[in-house]
This record gives sequence, C-alpha cells and structure tokens, in this order.
Amino acid sequence: MTAALWASIVQAETTENVKWRVPKGLDTAFHLASADVTVSIRPVVRPSEKVQRVSTKGNARFQAWLGAFRQRALDQGVSSYTLDSALAGLTYDTDVIRRDRNQAEFSKTIWEYLDSAVSDRRVVDGRAVLEKYGNALERIETKYGVEKEIVVAIWGLETSFGSFRGNNQTIQSLATLAFDARRSKFFETQLIAALQIVHSGDVSPSKMIGSWAGAMGHTQFMPTSYLEYAVDFDGDGRRDIWSDDPTDALASAAAYLSRHGWTMGQPWGVEVQLPDGFDYSTARRDFTQMPSDWAERGVVGRNGKPVPDYGRAAILLPAGGKGVSLMIFDNFNVIEAYNGADAYVIGVGHLSDRLAGGRPFDASWPRGDRALSFTERKELQERLTQAGFDTQGIDGLTGPNTVNAVRAFQLAQGFLPDGYPTLKLLEALR
Repeated sequence: MTAALWASIVQAETTENVKWRVPKGLDTAFHLASADVTVSIRPVVRPSEKVQRVSTKGNARFQAWLGAFRQRALDQGVSSYTLDSALAGLTYDTDVIRRDRNQAEFSKTIWEYLDSAVSDRRVVDGRAVLEKYGNALERIETKYGVEKEIVVAIWGLETSFGSFRGNNQTIQSLATLAFDARRSKFFETQLIAALQIVHSGDVSPSKMIGSWAGAMGHTQFMPTSYLEYAVDFDGDGRRDIWSDDPTDALASAAAYLSRHGWTMGQPWGVEVQLPDGFDYSTARRDFTQMPSDWAERGVVGRNGKPVPDYGRAAILLPAGGKGVSLMIFDNFNVIEAYNGADAYVIGVGHLSDRLAGGRPFDASWPRGDRALSFTERKELQERLTQAGFDTQGIDGLTGPNTVNAVRAFQLAQGFLPDGYPTLKLLEALR
C-alpha cells in the first residue's frame, strides 16, 4: 500500500508523519485486521477503542461537515463538477467506523506470519502470474531496475495477486474517516487527493474501489501515494491501478521502490549462520559493516562461506537467537518504505526469493513460543522500566528502545542477550 501512509492509519495517534513509522523490532508479534487475514498479509497495530454510535442527528452533522469540506476542496483546486459527481449521495458509513475502531486483535509470531505470507500455495500462484504477465514484468524490470519477483511478491502480500482488492467506495470511506475526529487531518488529506485523482480523469468515483481505509487497487496505494508514484505504463493515458489488468499497478509499485533507492542485484537479505560466542550486541539495525567484515566475526552464509560484499549490512534476529538469522542490506530499507513492519519486509523478500527458485529458510523457528499480547507487551515495558531498564515509553510496541531494554535486562540476568521478548522473560520480570 505504499508504505508510508497505511501506518499513519493504523498506528497510535502520536504523529502526522506520512512516513511509516512502525518501530523497528516489530517482529515479535503482529496484529492483523480480521477482515485482512485472508486478504492482506500486512501487519498492523491497533489499540482497541469503542465504536461511537451514530444517530440520524449524527448523519446530519456529517452532511453539514460535507458542506464545509466542499469549500476547502474548491480552495485546493478540485472542480465543482468533480465535487458534484463524487460527493452526491454520500452518507456516514458506520461500518467503516466499526472496522476502524474494532479491528480484532490477535498476536502472530513471525513464523505463523510467514506460514501464510510465503505458503506453498502463494509460491505456486506467484510463479503462475510471473509467467502470465512475463512480458510486462520484464519491461517493468528493465525500465525501473527492480526485479520482477519483488514486484510480484508485493502484489501477493497486498492483495493475493489481485484476488482481494477491497470492495468499498473509496470516497465514501475517506469522507467518513475524515469527518470522524480520530484521524480527521490525515484522512481529509487523503480525501482531497482522491478527488484530485477523479478530477484528473484516471478513474470515476464509482470505480474507485479499495479497502475500508482508502487503500486502492492491486498494490493498495493510498491516494496521496498514487498521486506521487503511480504511472501509466501501458500508455492508455490513465494510471489505472483498479482494473483487472494489473500492469499499471505493478509498474507503479516498481516506480515506488525505484524512487526509494532500490539497488538491482543486491539482496534484501540473506540467511546466515552465527558462530558460537556471537556478540549479540552487534545484532542491531544501526550497526552495519561489509559481509567480509562479518565473516571475520564468524558470520557466514548458510553454505558456510562468506556472503559476497553486496554492500554494508546489519544482522537481524526476527525471533531472537533461537530462530532464523538474517544479514540485511539497503534494499531491506527500501521495502520497509513500502511497509514498515519487519514481518512484511521479510515476507516480501522471502517470497521473492522463493519465486526466483530459492528454498525455504534452513534454520528452525522456536515454535514452542507464543507471541506476547498487546497487554503483556505493555506490562513488559512497565516492569522493565520499574526494574531500571527504561523503555522510553509504555505503548505496547516492541521498538528499538524496548529491544535495548530487554537486552540490558538479559545481560544483567545472565540470559542470552538477543533482545527478544518472550513470555519466559516476562515471567522472570514478574
């Protein structure tokens, strides 16, 4: 969905930044909207909130808000004709608000997430669409310098290769969310952008279909991302990411990655082996060096040989010291611009490798562990801070400050200092 913007919808209300800012280290538990379990593999974060009941009087307020909004849209260059066609008949959509407030939270471990994101069925389907759209994908790869497997992997995780693109009227959903007080500024910006798209003639209001939160088309672009990154690759005069033909959508995803600095030929990451006595304090995103330097520390590829010097790299342990170990490169950060959760990036990267003929990860996952719930993660942060290991906030999100606090506590207790929060660690704090 172009990164940056979905996070603004689903994260806590602490920023208006249009850059996805899910904290690094959100690889220990993932919250998926119940409606997206089979639709999208996007990890999201949602604090629970009560649904506000909407009365007839409430809808009257919505209509009054639309009247005031119309003038603001005119001031930003949207034509009266566009507004007449797009806003006519809009009503306050209580189902959108219900879904915004009550996305059913449940925690997933990284391996549970990948079992779905990179299932055998998804690999088979992905290889089929690589063949079906091979000519277009080759041309997209040549123009934008982004491997076709990465583009198809994003398509697979966003909408299961176009099978689940959403069925909500985008303008009605965005108008409802813009009227709602919780994230009105963000969603009004998206609504204006959606109207500008209609104004440009790329799509009619009735055909602008997407998710309940405004993400659109095969690759789930938010309207502002569409305006900035979508391309007319098939040359028909429209940037059409909605139709059954995915060409423009796939090219738009490639353009997005290209403009964020994708390096063709560089892996997103590779699985590595860690030596006995590995210094876990070096397994963090801000510590990078060339693979040959990592090899001097005993970190090698799964074939036992040094990883080629593709560029500076960091070590990522998505399930701590008992799971898969990854050496990640700058291209990891580029996928992260599309969606900032580590699980999503690993899912896209690993799926792309499998589509290109790669094999599953060699290392096993600690499948006996379970993910901590949102409440348990908040308790973990509270107890760490009380014990003198400050997490710099109690928000239930496993970001870098929490990982650092966990590692410091592990060192103090003589545990493996991998920064990975588990139920066993929480029980030790209790």
